[in-house]
Amino acid sequence: MATNIHDIAYTLQHALKENEDFIALQEQYEKVFANEETKVLFEEFRNMQMELQQKMMQGEQLSEEDNEKAQAIVTRVQQDVNISALMQAEQRVNMLVMDLNKIIMQPLETLYGVQK
Repeated sequence: MATNIHDIAYTLQHALKENEDFIALQEQYEKVFANEETKVLFEEFRNMQMELQQKMMQGEQLSEEDNEKAQAIVTRVQQDVNISALMQAEQRVNMLVMDLNKIIMQPLETLYGVQK
């Protein structure tokens, strides 16, 4: 009997939602958005990240002004306890997802690794 891989994926999705690191991420996200000042700073930080990433993807050189603006926002973000905690929680969840991806991709890596 074949395994329905989509059912397993939905089970994994449910498990992720119940994972303590994911729950901590949700809680930190709610704390950031509960405070208007913190929320604005976080959104400013995310927008800056996307803007710089887009410039780099288009092959544009980042200006000194871009770097100074980014550094100023990063400094402010690091001083905000809730945003710092959110970023740490994001890092833990990202590590979990990378571990899961590594496990899921192992059969393909084995397959292609054999074909030298």
